[in-house]
Amino acid sequence: MPTTTTIPVTVNGEAHEIPLGLAVPDLLRHLDIDPEQSGIAVAVNGAVVRRADWPGTPVGEGDELEIITATQGG
Repeated sequence: MPTTTTIPVTVNGEAHEIPLGLAVPDLLRHLDIDPEQSGIAVAVNGAVVRRADWPGTPVGEGDELEIITATQGG
């Protein structure tokens, strides 16, 4: 039975164990967030990552991510 290596990351202040080798869109899917949805912003270790750069941005061990989702309403 294959084993999956996981790494610790922090997402919005909460500790998570995620599979090794994820890029930003993969992480979003892992967290049940649709990366195609508009109104999402992602910062990795305090630096905002442009949406066009998400696929080439790996998530590494110990990274701190902030994921912001815009919502409508008043």
